[in-house]
Amino acid sequence: MLNPADERFVSTLAAGLPDGTIRPPEPRYLEEPRGRWVGLAGCVALPRTTAEVAAVVRACQAAKVGIVPWGGGTGLVGGQVLPAGPAPVVLSLDRMKAIRGIWSSENVLIAEAGAKLAEVRAAADGAGRLFPLSLAAEGTCSIGGNLATNAGGVNVLRWGNTRDLCLGVEAVLADGSILGGLKRLRKDNTGYDLRNLLIGSEGTLGIITAASLRLVAPPPVTGAALMVVESPAAALDLLAMAEGLAPGCVSAFELIHRTGPEFLAETMPDLRQPFPQPPEWLVLVDMGLPNGLSAAEMLEELFGMGAEAGLVTDGLIAQSESQRADFWNLRENIPEANRLIGAISSHDVALPLSELPGFIDQAGAALAAMGNFRINCFGHLGDGNLHYNVFPPKGASRSAYAGRADAVKELVHDIVHARGGSVSAEHGLGRAKTGDLTRYGDPSRVAAMRAIKAALDPAGILNPGAVLG
Repeated sequence: MLNPADERFVSTLAAGLPDGTIRPPEPRYLEEPRGRWVGLAGCVALPRTTAEVAAVVRACQAAKVGIVPWGGGTGLVGGQVLPAGPAPVVLSLDRMKAIRGIWSSENVLIAEAGAKLAEVRAAADGAGRLFPLSLAAEGTCSIGGNLATNAGGVNVLRWGNTRDLCLGVEAVLADGSILGGLKRLRKDNTGYDLRNLLIGSEGTLGIITAASLRLVAPPPVTGAALMVVESPAAALDLLAMAEGLAPGCVSAFELIHRTGPEFLAETMPDLRQPFPQPPEWLVLVDMGLPNGLSAAEMLEELFGMGAEAGLVTDGLIAQSESQRADFWNLRENIPEANRLIGAISSHDVALPLSELPGFIDQAGAALAAMGNFRINCFGHLGDGNLHYNVFPPKGASRSAYAGRADAVKELVHDIVHARGGSVSAEHGLGRAKTGDLTRYGDPSRVAAMRAIKAALDPAGILNPGAVLG
């Protein structure tokens, strides 16, 4: 049983730390982007060093007070807010954002957890390197949050999730001890891989304070195209063609349904749209090639192959970096358009690639039988991750359909599970999907997760209620 971070505890905590480290909670630390939860907090801790993080954790451990880690606040499953229970300490890494070092010849960068993803990418760029993780929220999300949720983004197809881009982590465990794991090694088989245990644990096993990150040489030639495809099945066939034509050089392959551009037209009428009337299905193909090759010519060849096979009916190939950026601007603004429209239920799911077309057909038919919904299906087709979001009819409010959200979510997730998929692809479980872990998770795996949590955090102070409920 946890205790609240009451006035007495907060006063004692503040006395043991530098002035300004402990502050009253501000609204931004108690909110999440979709406005579905409002959090509680007795105070906000803003440490400047790993030693100060450890001091906060030790105090909370001794008093049995919960800690909710806070990165950039961009999470979409409620992992950064505690809406009920004893008021916790919100531990923000906002002031720990240093780039501790860059070894460009090794392709390694060490960043503190509070560094924004955009800052990490800029630091890598300044050293002539690329940190490949790319998200729409990169100006706001923190690298610690990316690691805590094992974020994906648009470049997973080529470079993997955040887990694949991390060589080591420094973290504070529940007893206040510091795990010093910032080695710059590609190979280190010295027992259990605690780095990968902490990555994706959403702050329930330890608080990541810094990480050594893997950089890559930026592709010297880049290009992008928007291609109109007949169906999701045709998009998958085109993906196979692209990877055969340019093995290892397809950086991203995004699927976009007509609803996405329609929502953008409703909410952002000044945003430049590439087609006067949105096609039913689009793919955004992005390539990074070696010197001596032309991205435009490679994409033209792909278009020709796709058209000859009956997969592609129209398309646009970027003729400049500015035009490539416009294509990506379309894709990256779809989540914001979704937020402005207001979803009844949003789903971040992953499926085996061959199951994607069947899922889209089956879920669409099942939802049509349930009611008059709008569906915005888009996402990272190359790695099987779809954002499948369900909205009220045009002109209707989300609140009028709030009572149907659970039924919609259950229908979609049941179909995903039956097809061998996952109900959490890249956003994590947070507090929104703890029931899904029980419903769909392998019982032995869930039992093992509970045993690990009990061993590393026996008092349950780290992000109480997240992941395991």
